[in-house]
Amino acid sequence: MSWQERPGAQRMRDGRLRLIHGPIDLIVACQGAPDRVEAAYRRAQAAFAPVLSDLVAELPRLRAATGPGPTGAVARNMADTVERFSPAFVTPMAAVAGAVADHLLRCVLTPDHGLACLHINNGGDIALWTEGPVLRVAICDDPTTGRIVSHAGVGPGDGIGGVATSGWRGRSQSLGIADAVTVLAATAALADAAATLIANAVDVPGHPGITRVPANRLAPDSDLGDRLVTTDVGALSSSDKAAAVSRGQAVARDFANRGLIAAAYLSCQGVRRTVTRQVLPRKAGEKRLKEVIHA
Repeated sequence: MSWQERPGAQRMRDGRLRLIHGPIDLIVACQGAPDRVEAAYRRAQAAFAPVLSDLVAELPRLRAATGPGPTGAVARNMADTVERFSPAFVTPMAAVAGAVADHLLRCVLTPDHGLACLHINNGGDIALWTEGPVLRVAICDDPTTGRIVSHAGVGPGDGIGGVATSGWRGRSQSLGIADAVTVLAATAALADAAATLIANAVDVPGHPGITRVPANRLAPDSDLGDRLVTTDVGALSSSDKAAAVSRGQAVARDFANRGLIAAAYLSCQGVRRTVTRQVLPRKAGEKRLKEVIHA
């Protein structure tokens, strides 16, 4: 499917809305009175229609780490988000899936939306909002198997509006060897960029059992250029796995301390670590974030 094709929408058997255009494939789900849900889906479909065309128009800038500010709403969110992770190398493309989900969420949540909860899943990068129900987010440690190893509960006042997962086994290129890094943050764009950077940091540089090739050999237009990305990871020793995850954990702690993320779950060949902020924002129902992810 190419980006020139028109955006499409279809209702799934369970009532959710699926929006497709080129490489973007979103699932929109919400709860509320039937008329409010139908109105929400109409807003989502209208907001989705120009997204891909607008992004394509600014792709050269979005694939570069620096440059003039983009003009489109989604593109601006991408650039503003990754700028917060400076001085790490990252292009706005690291936040694209999350930023698209965030954009639709904002467009659906009008002042009179009347919904109880809403979540927009863009290939595993999810923007979410809830006024009442606690949303239960499944966490897997290997996208190739889909095995669920943990869950995160997200409720009103938790300060969490997005979740994203990255790793060398995923759909995007990675500089590291994490099987999966799942991040919870205030927005899906922040979670998306943070998951990418933390997954990049899970690594054993120079290890002979890790196969890497230049990113632009796999995808000529990759925003990573000739940086080496991981294509295969052999069996690692216990010490190598621990060292790799510790590197990613240090980056995740830094992001948590800077207020960029709420929590992160890291996995590499069976070694799993969790990083959280110490305490959630002081609102009704405050709880420690270590209770959010149950490893």
